[in-house]
Amino acid sequence: MAKNLYQKVWNDHVVRQLDSGQYQLFIALHLIHEVTSPQAFGMLNDKGLSVAYPHRTFATVDHIIPTDDQSRPLADDMAERMIQVLADATEQNNIEFFAPESGSQGIVHVVGPELGLTQPGMTICCGDSHTSTHGAFGCISLGIGTSQVRDVLASQTIAMDPLKVRRIRIEGELSSGVSAKDVILHIIHTLGVNGGVGFAYEYAGSVIENMTMEERMTVCNMSIEGGARCGYINPDETTFEYLKGRERVPQGDAFENEVMKWRSFASDADAQYDDEVIIDAKEIKPTVTWGVTPAQAISIGEVIPDPDLVEGLERNLISDALDYMKLEPNQPIKGTKVDVAFLGSCTNGRLSDFEQVAAVLKGRKVTSSVRAIAVPGSEKVDKAAREKNLHLVFEDAGFEWRKPGCSMCLAMNPDKLIGDETCASSSNRNFIGRQGSPTGRTILMSPLMVAAAAIEGKVADAREVFGLGEL
Repeated sequence: MAKNLYQKVWNDHVVRQLDSGQYQLFIALHLIHEVTSPQAFGMLNDKGLSVAYPHRTFATVDHIIPTDDQSRPLADDMAERMIQVLADATEQNNIEFFAPESGSQGIVHVVGPELGLTQPGMTICCGDSHTSTHGAFGCISLGIGTSQVRDVLASQTIAMDPLKVRRIRIEGELSSGVSAKDVILHIIHTLGVNGGVGFAYEYAGSVIENMTMEERMTVCNMSIEGGARCGYINPDETTFEYLKGRERVPQGDAFENEVMKWRSFASDADAQYDDEVIIDAKEIKPTVTWGVTPAQAISIGEVIPDPDLVEGLERNLISDALDYMKLEPNQPIKGTKVDVAFLGSCTNGRLSDFEQVAAVLKGRKVTSSVRAIAVPGSEKVDKAAREKNLHLVFEDAGFEWRKPGCSMCLAMNPDKLIGDETCASSSNRNFIGRQGSPTGRTILMSPLMVAAAAIEGKVADAREVFGLGEL
C-alpha cells in the first residue's frame, strides 16, 4: 500500500500503542539546550533515573548566551548557572556537549544539520518549537516541552497521536527577489496560524524541489507558526549532496548504503493525503508582517488591512494588532520606519543567508538611525563567513558582526529591543514582547528585506533597493 513519508517514518519508529490510545514513538535523535533541559535533568535526578541512550542526545547552548562577550563566567548570573548546569549534566550522563569555543556551538537547529546529525528517516525531538526545521531532510521532527524532554532522556520515547498529513505544493517559478522566507510567510498568511493544527505539512512542488537545503530549512522552520506539529520535505539528490562528507555522516560505501535507505523514505508517487493545497509561485511576492502573528502579513506592495472591512473576532484581532504596532489601516506597509535591523536566528542565520545579503550590501551603508546586527547561527557559520570576509562586508556597511547565538530572535540574552523600537527581523516570531521589550515591535521579513530596511531606515522593497528584477 502506497504511503507518504510521515507514515513510513512513523511506522519505522512506533513501539506500541499505549492503554491511553496514544502511541509510544522511539526518538532517533534528541537535541538539547540550556533552557528546557536543566529542569528535565533535575526531574531525572529526583526519580533516580539515568539517561537511556546518551549517544543519541547532543547538547549545545544558544538561547541565553550573549553574542558580544561570551567569556565565563557570564555577566548574567542566571545565564551562567543555566550553562553550568547543562555542562555538568552532560558530563555526568556522557552526553556530547558543543560548548562555546568548541568549534561546533551554535543554534541547535543550525548545528544538527551542519554536523550531519540530522538525517532522512529520523524521528527528532528538541525542547524548542522550531525543531520542525530538521524536517527539511525528510524527518518527523517535533518540538517538545520540558516534561517530554525528561521522558526522552529516560526512555528515548514520547507518547503521541498520529497526525494527519497535508501536502502543500508550490508550483511554478519564484520571481527575482522572492525568497524561501517569503514562501513560508505566504503559506502561513494563506492557511492561518491555526490552519495546520493536527497536521504534518509535506512541502512539495517545483519551487520546493529547486530550493537548496538551507532554503528548505527556512520553510520547514516556520511550520509551527502555521499551527502544524511538524513539516517536512522528501529527501532527494539535493539532500544527499548536502549530507555527503558531513562530520557525522558515514563515508564511502557506507554513505551509498545510507542513501539507498534514505531514498526509500520519500513519499510514494501515489501516496494518499488528508488534504492538499496548491499555490502558484507567481502569487508570492516579498512578504512582511504588519501585526503580531506571522499570519498577519502582506506583500510589500499592499496596504495595511482595515478592521472595519471584516466582522467578529477578526475585526478585534486586527484592531488590537494595529494599536500595538502603531499602524494605520489602508496605509502602505512600505515606508514604515524601523529602528533596528536583525539578521540571524534558526530561520535565517546560515551561511547562504549572509552570502546573499553580502552580495547586495557591498558598497552600501546602513542609515545612521538604524542599529543593525548580524548574528551567525553557529561557530561553523561564523568561521566560514570570516574565511570569505563576509563579516568585513557587513561591518563596512554598518552592521555589527556578533558571535553565534539566538540573539534578538527571542531576547533571552542581552540583545533586546528598547522601548517601542520597531525591528526589521529575519527571525520567526513577531509576538508581543518577543524581542525583549513589552512595547517593542517586530516586522518579520527575509534577509534581503532586512538589509533593504537597514539601508533605507524603513520597510522597503529589496527589489527596488538592490535592483533585483521586475516588480
